[in-house]
Amino acid sequence: MRIATWNVNSIRARVERVTDWLERADVDVLAMQETKCSDEQFPTMPFLAAGYEVTHCGFNQWNGVAIASRVGIDDVQVGFDGQPTWSDKPEVEAAAEARALGATCNGVRVWSLYVPNGRFIGSPHYLYKLQWLAALRDTGHKWLSDDPGAQIALVGDWNIAPTDEDVWSVEFYRGSTHVTEPERQAFDAVVEAGFTDVVRPFAPGPAVYTYWDYTQLRFPKNRGMRIDFVLGSPALAKRVAHAEIVRDERKSGKDRIGAPSDHAPVLVELESLRC
Repeated sequence: MRIATWNVNSIRARVERVTDWLERADVDVLAMQETKCSDEQFPTMPFLAAGYEVTHCGFNQWNGVAIASRVGIDDVQVGFDGQPTWSDKPEVEAAAEARALGATCNGVRVWSLYVPNGRFIGSPHYLYKLQWLAALRDTGHKWLSDDPGAQIALVGDWNIAPTDEDVWSVEFYRGSTHVTEPERQAFDAVVEAGFTDVVRPFAPGPAVYTYWDYTQLRFPKNRGMRIDFVLGSPALAKRVAHAEIVRDERKSGKDRIGAPSDHAPVLVELESLRC
């Protein structure tokens, strides 16, 4: 079973590129972030034509998460238990942020996550980001306490570079979000709750990234960040046979369909469950 995550940076602009890669890479389940559209605007038909069911959560041109699967989509849940929301209106649900979507695909509980950016250190959005991650850690810990054998994949754009080697220049990002100690501690807390970065052993750093800004030739110069991850529960981590960051899909050119996202997909291959 092959599971991938990809911040697509507007699915309507990149649907042909995404579905083309799904077929070429033989992906069974794809979690997407930053779809940047409402449910009504999501381009479902190209996915159906390629053999994938889709579930999506989006409300406008911001955020948006989706899961496409050719091995079934069951028990869909918008937002995880305890997920906070960015709003001063108590009646607004966390789902309105369109940042977390869960579904069970062939026995694996896949969560497509778009962690808040944080904007700048000290911003209310920065504090919200830390609260959001703390809630995910608490809920994830409960999932594993309730079922230690659960097959869970927490995947997506975490907007955190957990180590110095996950950015092209420590000095360049000094004083910025994504690299601060509280953010890294929040990421580590999810790991300590029982979830493993299953990709890094197959794609070790330094200078191995998942995101490159469009400006200043950042991609050709490989001046990027590693901020997209697949964190697996203990039972899922044992099944990982291969993983990779598909850097080529960040490229543009005549042999590519349309303009690229500023993120590359991250792909994990799982061994079949042993009876």
